[in-house]
Amino acid sequence: MTPHGRAAEESTFVRTYTLTRGRTMPRHLLGLDTVLEAGPGRPGPAQAEECAEILALCRARRRSVTELAGRLGRPVAAVKVLVSDLLDADALVVPVTAPYAASGSDSDAGPSTQLLAALSAGLKRKWPHAVAYPQAG
Repeated sequence: MTPHGRAAEESTFVRTYTLTRGRTMPRHLLGLDTVLEAGPGRPGPAQAEECAEILALCRARRRSVTELAGRLGRPVAAVKVLVSDLLDADALVVPVTAPYAASGSDSDAGPSTQLLAALSAGLKRKWPHAVAYPQAG
């Protein structure tokens, strides 16, 4: 690696560190596929310019955490910290949709039995030796 390459890499690392103010963990549990949209709040004046970019992208349309990281050219961990800050300020929200609700029933019905069965099967695959609880019958 050339001296310029190493210096550029180090400046990117330092910039990311200052971007998140040294924080490495977001306050909110965010997956790579968590979808976000602009909310009613506003970011604080001391937030990084990347926060304004995140908001502009999310105002145009809903974006995932991964897509935001790719568009900004920043590590996902750093973007999660910034998104967490914006969620705290209500500048971003995680939209609540009902694609998993039981079809043909009212919105308070909860998840469908198909979704619950798929969730149960996935958990059993992930932890096959976990203690099973008796099913209500």
